Amino acid sequence: MLPPLIAVAHGSRDPRSAATVAALMQEVRAQRPDLDVRLAFLDLNAPRLPDVIAGVAADEHRRAVVVPLLLGHAFHARVDVPGEVRRAAHRHPLLDIGVAEVLGGDDRLEDAALDRLAAVTPLHDPRLGVVLAAIGSSHAPANAAVARIAGRWTRRFGWAGAAVGYATANGPSVADTIATLRRDGARRVAVAPWILAPGLLPDRIDRAAADHSVPVAAPLGTHPLVAATVLGRYDDAAAGVPRRAAG
Repeated sequence: MLPPLIAVAHGSRDPRSAATVAALMQEVRAQRPDLDVRLAFLDLNAPRLPDVIAGVAADEHRRAVVVPLLLGHAFHARVDVPGEVRRAAHRHPLLDIGVAEVLGGDDRLEDAALDRLAAVTPLHDPRLGVVLAAIGSSHAPANAAVARIAGRWTRRFGWAGAAVGYATANGPSVADTIATLRRDGARRVAVAPWILAPGLLPDRIDRAAADHSVPVAAPLGTHPLVAATVLGRYDDAAAGVPRRAAG
């Protein structure tokens, strides 16, 4: 029997966020109807991760895989998820709980973001500047990982430039990055959210883009490649593939 996939999202006061990740899980189930897929949250929404793990144990499973619905290896991935899993393992000693890698770092996730961006602007344009818009983290390696994506995209498409803009105070804002790209020669600018779901912080990105008359792509959301990334992370963890040392 395949171990259940427990997808864990951060949680949000904005109901659009929970609705989006619930819809993403429906896409995961559609791609793998043989798999027991359960959704949990770290905070602000129900069901919480400890309760979902308890349900898996009550159903007499002996293994489960937790897949963090997180784009970077920042605080929630490094501290919150492992901590919850350790505590759950003590409460349910007969349940072997594996933890998969975060979603970021998988080529399919980048392709999903580019597909979203292509829906609002032509990608093959040397005059284009792209703001890769992220929430931002106090963990510098996580921010550096996002910056590397922007660099890869610039080299791949030959754009005038691509750079990260943040919804929080951990680096240049989206507005700052728009201004920098224009100053450096971009004749058109578009925003690609490196964000899973809509919410209060992503709304800041939308407002900044609107203030500068810049189109914004949709969040990664329920894109089939996002679901495929979730399943890829699950498959690796279920097979015992070592987790990478990620930013």
